[in-house]
Amino acid sequence: MKTRFRIYLCAVIFVASNHCLFSQNKIERPNIVLILCDDLGYGDVQSLAPETSKIKTPNIDKLTQEGMVFTDAHSGSSVCTPTRYGIMTGRYSWRTRLQRGVVQGFEPDLIDEDRPTIANFLKNEDYRTAIIGKWHLNFQYLDPITHKNIPKSQNRGLPPIGAKIPDGPIQRGFDYYHGFHHAGDMKAVIQNDEVILHEDEINMLPRLTRESVAFINNQGKEKEQKPFFLYVPLGSPHAPIVPTKEWQGKSGLGDYADFVMQTDATVGAITSALEHNGFSQNTLVIFSSDNGTSKIVDIPKLAQQGHIVSAGYRGSKADLWDGGHRVPFIVKWPNKVEPASTNDQLICLTDIFATVAEITGKPMPNNSGEDSVSFLPAMFHQPIRSTRVGVIHHSISGHFAYRKGKWKLLLAKGSGGWTSPTEKESENMPKVQLYNLEDDAAETTNLYEKHPEIVKELLAQLESDINNGRATKGEPSKNDIEEIVLWKSGTH
Repeated sequence: MKTRFRIYLCAVIFVASNHCLFSQNKIERPNIVLILCDDLGYGDVQSLAPETSKIKTPNIDKLTQEGMVFTDAHSGSSVCTPTRYGIMTGRYSWRTRLQRGVVQGFEPDLIDEDRPTIANFLKNEDYRTAIIGKWHLNFQYLDPITHKNIPKSQNRGLPPIGAKIPDGPIQRGFDYYHGFHHAGDMKAVIQNDEVILHEDEINMLPRLTRESVAFINNQGKEKEQKPFFLYVPLGSPHAPIVPTKEWQGKSGLGDYADFVMQTDATVGAITSALEHNGFSQNTLVIFSSDNGTSKIVDIPKLAQQGHIVSAGYRGSKADLWDGGHRVPFIVKWPNKVEPASTNDQLICLTDIFATVAEITGKPMPNNSGEDSVSFLPAMFHQPIRSTRVGVIHHSISGHFAYRKGKWKLLLAKGSGGWTSPTEKESENMPKVQLYNLEDDAAETTNLYEKHPEIVKELLAQLESDINNGRATKGEPSKNDIEEIVLWKSGTH
């Protein structure tokens, strides 16, 4: 009994001391490292699903022991581009011209030039900013000889070495960029605003690892010490699934599991570099994924081997069910965030922008972060002070869902994505789905007929959040397009 009391008392003192620090707004501006995996499911991290995860992820597991796990965190969409737009802008991507799917490159940046991003916000607050990894928000390539725009070829050709980028990460707030656009163009390696070489995809993850470590090492050598923001949107374990020779066969579960293990090692290399350079104590590390695991990895085969990629949540990448967008989310901030702690408050990756702004003590710029709410209080075990009623989910085909508390409403007959039953397979199924996630986290029992009042309430809130141009209170805003189609499967 005495031991339990001591543990309880220590926890109370930890929370109280951080509450005092937080409430007085005396938090020293930390370095911020945001690591975003690509297609890593909630169940792919062993410490998050120890009973159903068979892939060893010791470095990510260490983060869970050193920081806080958010168990109800969601990406802005169940596919790549929309989630990345939401992280950069604090705004849902379906407010733009991108209403479904992902972008393919060789076109103008999805982020308007005058829209504030988390990168230019922090740059204005005297942070050094860098992105090392996958952009996947579109940009153009200019021919190195003619300086004219290069159209995307029919055979998915690569941009030539020397091609210039007039509207990429460097023009959206980053001081430094090293990486690639998306999986289809991964062979084209880009530095800052230029394509510098072509090489095999298998070399990309080692490259991003080296570059991330080198950036951190360089910050330690800078004469003028500034806080830095390092965004590492990895291209793994997304296809092409290409673990290097060192990692092939390591998992005993196949190439995908090998690639997850190699990705975990990259996380370890980054956190080790922070420690080696003396940055660990004043660095906020955020680890997450852009959506759930892709069906390309042969999910049933992994399940036969005992590995459940979505940890029991229904669906996977592209879907409207939680397996498509409930993602790993871990924050580590020594002496601020309680180690080995968890938080079950509902958050979205669009919330990173508002959280970072509150950490700096500066408000987000006008006409920005329309769908972003700071979860900083949650890091100190306090309720999130939100003007947003709920979180909007979105699938690859543009289907909408609305989450408020324990209730989740889906405007889809099936998965809204790739998992069976798809919308084409669901013609005779109900027009909406309503689940009580508190009792039915696997979304198996549709309650729409039992609770028509809940359906009506959530639908009205979803319509309001869409039509108002923002989900939070603030300056009036508007969507980039006149009409957003709410119902994608038949009429309502």
